[in-house]
Amino acid sequence: MKRFLILAAIAGLATVSTAALAQRDPAYAAARAAGQVGEQPDGYLGVVGTPTPAVRALVNNINIQRKKAYTDGAGAGSTIEQFAFVSGCRLIAATQVGEMYQTPGGEWKKRGAGAPERDSRCV
Repeated sequence: MKRFLILAAIAGLATVSTAALAQRDPAYAAARAAGQVGEQPDGYLGVVGTPTPAVRALVNNINIQRKKAYTDGAGAGSTIEQFAFVSGCRLIAATQVGEMYQTPGGEWKKRGAGAPERDSRCV
């Protein structure tokens, strides 16, 4: 449990980094607002629908940055996948009304006023 809490705290930093990225990159903010991209349970950004080459490149670039952050953060006794999963839980919880996210079953949903559907292992 202690290890999971440490992972959750560190994963929170990834959430902050993603929010900071959105403020710096208008294309990312626009793609989120347009529902072209969304958060996935695995901690990576996903493409909703058929992407333009620009959206695909944006998602690939962000996911490369996330993979690096997860690789760097996972050194505290967890795997990259565990770290990414905890980050995914936090990133989905941090979505705003109208933004897209992927349910544990793989369905893309638009965030409503209530809490998003997350994996039962998310805290």
